[in-house]
Amino acid sequence: MELPVSFADYTRALLGDEDYTGLVTSLESEQPVSIRLNLSKPFAFQSPQDRVPWCTSGFYLEERPTFTFDPLFHAGCYYVQEASSMFVEQALRQYMDEEPVVMLDLCAAPGGKSTHVRSMLPENSLLVANEVIRNRAQILAENLTKWGHPGVVVTNSAPSDFTPLEDFFDIILADVPCSGEGMFRKDPVAVSEWSLENVEICWQRQRRIISDIWPCLKPGGILIYSTCTYNTKENEENIRWIRDEFGAEVLPLDVAEDWNITGNLLKGECFPVYRFLPYKTRGEGFFLAVLRKPGTGVRKSGGEQVFALGKAAETPGVRNENSRKKGRKVQGKGMKTPGLSKEQLSALQEWVLAPDKYEFILKDGNVSVFPACYFTELSVLQPVLRVVQAGLEIAGQKGKDWLPSHALAVSQVLASDVFPREEVAYEQAVAYLRKEAVNLSDAAPRGVVLLTYKSIPLGFVKNIGNRANNLYPQEWRIRSGYLPETVKTLTAAL
Repeated sequence: MELPVSFADYTRALLGDEDYTGLVTSLESEQPVSIRLNLSKPFAFQSPQDRVPWCTSGFYLEERPTFTFDPLFHAGCYYVQEASSMFVEQALRQYMDEEPVVMLDLCAAPGGKSTHVRSMLPENSLLVANEVIRNRAQILAENLTKWGHPGVVVTNSAPSDFTPLEDFFDIILADVPCSGEGMFRKDPVAVSEWSLENVEICWQRQRRIISDIWPCLKPGGILIYSTCTYNTKENEENIRWIRDEFGAEVLPLDVAEDWNITGNLLKGECFPVYRFLPYKTRGEGFFLAVLRKPGTGVRKSGGEQVFALGKAAETPGVRNENSRKKGRKVQGKGMKTPGLSKEQLSALQEWVLAPDKYEFILKDGNVSVFPACYFTELSVLQPVLRVVQAGLEIAGQKGKDWLPSHALAVSQVLASDVFPREEVAYEQAVAYLRKEAVNLSDAAPRGVVLLTYKSIPLGFVKNIGNRANNLYPQEWRIRSGYLPETVKTLTAAL
């Protein structure tokens, strides 16, 4: 790998000759493959001994499986994620208690960290996952849908759009766009696009992003700042700036010595930061710091948090104690949902576990479920942000009938005994994911049938007797018509 001369000179001065040589050597080696399991969708995964030590559900793999042709990957049973970035788990474990929180993942696509933190948040928490680039926001929504949790809002907005949401979030994860030095081994394009000028653009953009979203963080709230780059301008110098500009407290994390994480590289500074260097840790380059906003909130019983918002408390669109209480009265029975009769609503409620926990929302002929306890928060977000998806879509109208949506099939809210199930073999599972015809057994009943693969829900078909209509989303289908003779998946070599 031919590295830019200016990068080599800067990084050698930062790390020293010996460590710089180790870095260059590591960039010439094969990148490790790692996954993180979705613990809400257990499957027969033969856990290797090679765990990612800072992530309870992360594993290194000896070789790279054929993820595209693994039905369990499409079913949301695991996420392919770079191991170093799983370190976000430690920040949450060490600074998040068991009370419900409202969290923002600001630069979230394609969804690795969003799916990770959604699995870790306390029960009855809400995650807002945002991506400013429209097509990447759609990918983010797809990955979160497959992960299956209803307590998610996906947005497609600029960081500055969040500024009016004063004191709204308990935790903000800002995995800010950076010069990408830590991705050189993984992405050769990052090498060709790197320049000192781009580093300058990046650290200034990062400060603007933090300035935009800092008002959204509650007093006493946690900011997790991360990049995938090495230089101090985008890392330590930005953390120092946040500390000095906003009075933030830089927080330490307990880490094991054998994780080989590198600390602060900025001369004359000793605040705690955490660097992953690929010649020391098994992963790509990564940087993380945890900061606390000054001030304290008033925690109420039941996990409700109320903060003194001053003038903002009376600003339309900003939540306060009264709006929270009003929102808590909404009971998720959907009786006020326009366009749904009581009979239709009653039928759809049978498809969902604990339907009283959710609002049933009808929009453009589709019905979604959204946690009722955060219905007020959703009403605050909608006029401020571009909402791509709120909760999980469970049904779409076709003529006079309601068909279950694919999101329901792969969700955590599907009632287990509503739809008959048909187990399919590997070849049929791949055909289904290509949105091809699927042949069901003679015993399969007419109507909507839930296909399963290795007992994991894969999606719906509608059996009309002589054929089964494939209900898999057209835009998600496997587009490759090629199937290797030998396919290596997490569960078997096929």
